[in-house]
Amino acid sequence: MHSQDFTRPVRNVIIGVVASLSLILSGTAAMAASREALWSVINNCLDISALDYCKVCKFPRRESRCKEEFRCEAQLEVWSESSNYIAMKDRKMCGCTEEFVHGLALPRAQVTGVEDPKRPSGIWKFAWNVALKRISSENTIALVVNPAQHRSQDQLHVHMVRLKDNARKSFSKLSIARTESLDRVWEIAREKAIDLKLEDYGILVTTHTDGGFVVLVDQESPEYKFTEATCR
Repeated sequence: MHSQDFTRPVRNVIIGVVASLSLILSGTAAMAASREALWSVINNCLDISALDYCKVCKFPRRESRCKEEFRCEAQLEVWSESSNYIAMKDRKMCGCTEEFVHGLALPRAQVTGVEDPKRPSGIWKFAWNVALKRISSENTIALVVNPAQHRSQDQLHVHMVRLKDNARKSFSKLSIARTESLDRVWEIAREKAIDLKLEDYGILVTTHTDGGFVVLVDQESPEYKFTEATCR
């Protein structure tokens, strides 16, 4: 056997391994970048008067007129804004009926999620007030923050959704608390998590039958476990 006949398959294997590694690394980089999509929206897509807005913003506001036609998934629809927070339509609403509601409330400051000590207490009240304008029955409103291991974005976002019809039946089997003030949600949830020995946890907030609000802590995703997260 000629030496080149032997080295050719070895060389092909090496090339294949290198190519595979390149794909893995590029895929990992793409996944890492995608986790910053919401932070990119906060940084680049809110002010349509900003220089080169249409170039730096990947999800432009419709009023920016960056494009003649917008696909629902590629546009930013802002529902409400304040100096500290914004509320926006989630892309899960694309292709759904008008009755389906799924919004996101985000801080303008960089905050990773439930584990971040900088998490702002005012975001819960802001999100609740926005949800009240979108969901007619107050008792079906649910605000949710997912655990770190069950989220796709590393910018804090509160889901504004509806409870599933049978969700409240599960509450009696779980560790819940009650509060009159939405400003205490983080504090109460943290106390519950410590009691349950949970390092990572999600939070669900809804109305309590006796007044005030339910604060529920779960190590799984409250979004998919208790709410109408998608229409399909």
